[in-house]
Amino acid sequence: MSKKEMIFTLGLTMLMSIIWITGELVMGLWIPVTRNAHLIWLIGIVVVTLVVNVWHSMKKDESDRKDPKREKYERKVNKRK
Repeated sequence: MSKKEMIFTLGLTMLMSIIWITGELVMGLWIPVTRNAHLIWLIGIVVVTLVVNVWHSMKKDESDRKDPKREKYERKVNKRK
């Protein structure tokens, strides 16, 4: 796992944790719900987190495979034209 993937995963996890906690506070303080609603909310957050993480990991990231020096050369040559 590359550094970019690790940072994305940790950021996504922290974001989804904040969303989950906010939802729990709203359901606990203002909206009366059953015990099952809390469980469904937790399962929904976990599923969405996993789906986004898997989708992101399956995306092709070409930035790691490109040579930065070659890219710089290509930009320079294309500028002249």
